[in-house]
Parts: sequence; C-alpha cells; structure tokens
Amino acid sequence: MIRKLLKSVRQYAKHSILSLVFIIGEVVLEVVIPFITADMVNKIQAGIDMETILKMGGIITLCAIMSLVCGALAGSFSAKASAGFAGNLRGDMFAKVQKFSFGNIDKFSTSSLVTRMTTDITTVQNAYMMLIRIAVRAPFMFIFAIVMAYVLGGSLATTFVIIVPVLGVGLVIIGKLAMPAFRAVFKKYDKMNESIEENVRGMRVVKGFAREDYEQQKFGKASDNIRLDFTKAERIVGLNSPLMELCLHFNVLFVLYIGSKMAITSQGATMNIGQISALMTYGFMVLMSLMMVSMIYVMLTMSIEAAKRIVEVLDEEPSIQNPAEPVMEVPDGSIDFEDVAFKYSEKAARNALFDIDLHIDSGMSVGILGGTGSSKTSLIQLIPRLYDATEGVVKVGGIPVKDYDVKTLRDAVSVVLQKNELFSGTISENLRWGNENATDEEIVAACKIAQADEFVSQFPDGYDTYIEQGGANVSGGQKQRLCIARALLKKPKILIMDDSTSAVDTKTDALIRAAMREYIPATTKLIIAQRISSVQDADLIIVMENGTISAAGSHDELLKSNEIYKDLYNIQNKTGGDSDGE
Repeated sequence: MIRKLLKSVRQYAKHSILSLVFIIGEVVLEVVIPFITADMVNKIQAGIDMETILKMGGIITLCAIMSLVCGALAGSFSAKASAGFAGNLRGDMFAKVQKFSFGNIDKFSTSSLVTRMTTDITTVQNAYMMLIRIAVRAPFMFIFAIVMAYVLGGSLATTFVIIVPVLGVGLVIIGKLAMPAFRAVFKKYDKMNESIEENVRGMRVVKGFAREDYEQQKFGKASDNIRLDFTKAERIVGLNSPLMELCLHFNVLFVLYIGSKMAITSQGATMNIGQISALMTYGFMVLMSLMMVSMIYVMLTMSIEAAKRIVEVLDEEPSIQNPAEPVMEVPDGSIDFEDVAFKYSEKAARNALFDIDLHIDSGMSVGILGGTGSSKTSLIQLIPRLYDATEGVVKVGGIPVKDYDVKTLRDAVSVVLQKNELFSGTISENLRWGNENATDEEIVAACKIAQADEFVSQFPDGYDTYIEQGGANVSGGQKQRLCIARALLKKPKILIMDDSTSAVDTKTDALIRAAMREYIPATTKLIIAQRISSVQDADLIIVMENGTISAAGSHDELLKSNEIYKDLYNIQNKTGGDSDGE
C-alpha cells in the first residue's frame, strides 16, 4: 500500500528529502542550545567577564536564528511536497476512474469516489506532511535529548527511563481506543456526501414536494453521526495532554529535587544549576517528542483507513481491456449475438440476459420494446463493450467486440443512453464531445437531423449559449435532442438510442426518425422505446421479456403473432399517444 502511494510523490521527492535535511538541522541546533546555555550559566556563576558572556550569547542567538531558518525551510519544502503529492495522487485516481468500465464503476458509489478524491486524499496529504516533518523530528529529538541529558546529568537522566515507558504505553492505549471511531467516520462521510449529492441533484423534486424540512433532517442526522464519532475520538485523543502534563511535572519535580540535593551535597562538584536547567529542558524535549509520536500515531490511524480506500481505487483493474493485438477498424454496422448470456456481477443470483441469438444487417433500423426490467438496456450495452458478455459472443462487423481496440469500437458505435449528461460549457463545446474537430457546418447539420437547430437558433447566443452543469437550463426534450446531435457528430456505423426521445412529442420523434432515414441510411440504428409509434416503421422490431427475446419481426407480423406487442399497441392507441415532453 505504501509503495503504491509513494509512486505519486514523483517530482516532489526532492522537496521531501530537503525537508528532512533541514528538520535534522533544526533539531541538532535546538539540542545544542541548552548545552551551551548550561555552560554559560555555570561560567557566570563562577565569574566571567562581559565579553565572554556576549560571545556565548551571540553563539546562542546565531544557533536560534539558524534553527528558525531551518524550521522555515523545512516547513516550506514539506508543504510543497505534501501538496504536490496530494495533487499527483488525486490526478492518478481520476485517471484510473476514467479507465473504469461500467462494471468497475458499479462497485463504487459516486459519493464514495468523491469522498476518496477529496476528504481521504486531504487526510493522507496531512499525514504525509506530518511524516516528513514530525515523524523525523520526534525520534531525532528524542535520541539527541537523551544523549545530551546523560552527557550533562549522568545518572540523573535515568528519570527518563522511568517516564518514557509510562508515557509511551499511555499514548499507545489512547491511540488504540481512538482508532475505531476514526475508522467509522470515513464510512459515514460517504453517506453524508451521498445525501448532499442526492439533494442537490433532485432539488426541483424537493421543492415541488415541499420536503426541505425532511431533507434537512436527513442531512442533519448524517452530519450528527459524524460529529458524534469525531467527538468520541477527539475526547479520547484529548487525554494526551493531561498525560503529557503529568509526566512533565513529575520530571520537573524529580530533577529539581534530586538535582538540587546533589548540587548542595557536592557543592557543585557533580551537579550545578546550569546542568539542572539543561536537564529540565532536555526532559521537556523528550516528552514533547513522545507527544509528537502520539500525534503521528493518531494521524496515521486516520490516514491508514483513508489510504486503504484510495489504494482500493488505484488497485482496481478495469474489467474491460484492450486485446494484445486489437483490430483498429470496424468494417460495417452489422451486429451478431451468438448464444449470449450476461449478468452484472458474479454474485448475481440470475442472468440479466440469456439465450440471446440475433443477427442485424448493416444499415438496418431496429426497434427494441419491452416492459421495465426486460433488460433492453443490458442488451445494447454489450455492443460498445460497456459491459462484456458473461457467455457467448457479441460481434460488430463480423468481428467479436473483444477483439477491437476499445476506442475504435466506441467511435463506431455511438450510444445515446437513458441517463445522458450535458456538461458545463457552451452548446458547441458539448456537441464537440462527439467530434472535437467538427466544423460549425457539421454541428448545425447534426442538430437539424436531431431537430435541435430550431430551438438552439432561438437562443440569444445560439450555439454559444452556456449550458449549466447537467443541462439544468434546458428542458428534458431539448437535452435529449442535443445528446442525439452529439452522437451523430461521431458519424457512427451503429447508432443506439436508449429511450432517448421519451421527452419529446410524437411529432418531433417522427421528424427525427424521418431525418435519420434520409441522411444516415447506411448507419445501423437501434431504437429502444416505450412507444410503438417510435419503432413501428423499423425494419425489425424485437420484443424483450424477462431478459430474453420473446419475439422479432415487422410491425404487421408482431401484431398477428405476439400478444405482448398486440396488447401494448392496443393500449397506446386507446390512450391516444403522448404529449410534448418539453
């Protein structure tokens, strides 16, 4: 895990090393100052001239300034190193997520991925800064202070041997008690972020049903759970300070009592005021170093849980990979399903698809109908390898989809999914997702086929109109038509429309289909729809039921032979069709 994370340090390794160098320099200077001070006190007591005092005072001042400079430089380099490390780590995680298949994404909720790329990385960043600063500073200060204490105080420094284990054991116990609470916090962060995301995304529904109070209560509960866990953890960690104070006061009293007794008894021969003063300072340093260790322990406890969640994403291998020698060209838009079965997870109790045998010629128009849960979307997602078939073979252009370069395949198979997104930016920028090199003329032509040009032209800024995040400032029907136009700009050999005209009126739906027949006749068109009117003029209509193909044929054939199709047709004709979705 550590090795995996350290790969993200990269160009900031130099800053990390320089931080360590200056921290060691700072510690050495801090430890030297009490030694010089003790010598100065003893000499003053013995009687020395002012010139010597000024010289020694100057040395102490110089050491203090150099220590300050070393500390400042260490802080600067460690800040750059930790921030850079976090930036690289966040970039590595984002890049990995971009390679995920739908199967990989299904393992992680959106809120969980957001938490891992924000809160978790921030926690690891803080831990890294602490490691390259305090984790180096604490042991060096501990060792140097102990050594100098024995040099100055001899047997009196043995007091540290008693105090250190007591404080050390106490700090370990405190850290272990706090660990479960910190672990729980991260899981609850996911739930809180999920609540926020859900609320913001569905704000119109919340307002429409006047459920603001309910949503506030739900968020308050999630936030309160985090507060309680953090409070519990911080309450335990707060015991560090009184334990530290106890050990410090014990050390001061012990050194003062024994040291003073030795100084009086020996009349300064074995112990003097300067040594006692320095020993108290070194004792404080020893205890502070242990306090730092306890802080590191707590932070590492938090960061280990965060690091595990980050590495879980980094270690996740995309379930869909390019073959060793991928096919780089799709010959045509023909589609074949040969004994195909599919389930979303190995743990799934049943297949989403089974016994799928299907051949579609290039250029055909195919309608796909079926009730909710009939696996219509599952079927079409296998064609561009958004998922891989569990059993059997899916072919495009007579070649198994697994043999293609993934990008080549998806450039040839354009999908307008049920949950398509528009991104922040202008309409032109959104459309150029389909073809980044598309000309203005090509954009307009695609929009005319998708029946989007009419309403886009009415906007004051036309194709430069800014689209808010998620397409919040356009209607559902307008959003769908822009998504269709974006897909058309890819000039695909296969165009899949997954219920992507559900929000437009029947007239606009008919105009889109007519334009496609006229302008892209060679493109294989697969249309998933709820309305029979959207597919009745297709070359082939497939009726799905419970994950398998119930029937296939033309409109007239299915009216005669398939009860599901016939019943659906009669119901829709009775109710009189659909209204404008805008």
